[in-house]
Amino acid sequence: MEERPIIVKRVKKVAGGHHGGSWKVAFADFATAMMAFFLVLWLTATATPEQIRSVEGYFRDPVGFSEGGSPNPVDLGGSASVVDATDADVADAEIRLEDQRIEELADTLERRQMQELFQDLQEQIEQSQTLQEFKDQLLIDITDEGLRIQIVDRSQRPMFDSGRAQLKYYSQEILFELAKPLSAVTNKLSLTGHTDATPFSGRPGYTNWELSADRANTARRALVAGGVNGTQIARVVGLSDSVLFDEDDPTAPVNRRISIIVLNKKTQKDIQDNAGRADPNAPLIDLTAPTEEEQREARRLLESGELLEPRAEPDPQDLSW
Repeated sequence: MEERPIIVKRVKKVAGGHHGGSWKVAFADFATAMMAFFLVLWLTATATPEQIRSVEGYFRDPVGFSEGGSPNPVDLGGSASVVDATDADVADAEIRLEDQRIEELADTLERRQMQELFQDLQEQIEQSQTLQEFKDQLLIDITDEGLRIQIVDRSQRPMFDSGRAQLKYYSQEILFELAKPLSAVTNKLSLTGHTDATPFSGRPGYTNWELSADRANTARRALVAGGVNGTQIARVVGLSDSVLFDEDDPTAPVNRRISIIVLNKKTQKDIQDNAGRADPNAPLIDLTAPTEEEQREARRLLESGELLEPRAEPDPQDLSW
């Protein structure tokens, strides 16, 4: 008998197949739509009639060409719209940039004016016989504060006699010549007196500090008598030997000098801001600016010769400083 082959059938059980995730996307869209719908219902319920009409006009004509339309989103009392905030930020940035450009332009113009004044002074020194004779005592440069003119002492040609605050006759002539171009500018002026490091001991309680301040004030009176407006003087300072010209030789004659600075606007503002006023809104009183009476007194001293030190040689008994 022929044997029949044995056939084994094995059934493979397969789990349920993957149905895809498209239903999740659809549900997310549905949830978003419902949230937007309820948001619209809430806004409609809380909006005023005027706001509802504005919303209606906006959706009818978003560009805002027709009557009732508006190109901007409606403000329902919440935070500023994105468009408004962006426009405001851009406008503020443009204003700040424009202010910065104006300030830079003003600084450039002021530096150019200082350079022109520098050249004018150099030309005047070359053309004036008085200044030409003493040009080795005139040092002109431009600093952070403005245009600086320094009148320095030489070994045989000091501005003042030893320990005195009265001008030599030629020192007054120098200041008179400098007063002409300085009176033509609108900038304020600062005057500083300097001494060398030799202590002054001619009078009890009178030191190089008092001497340098008195000399700076004498130079101020000479400039006023020479034509500079008294209100143009912003500061008169005596610095003794605290700022030496020649630090390697503290007793060198060049350390004895008068410094005149044509102040730039920034330095002038700093002086006014740091004036120590109790009330910042109160007007600034310039204590260094002479009154009309003081100007008349300066001219009287000039005419009488009291502003000058006699031309005679100094007393050898005078104490040096």
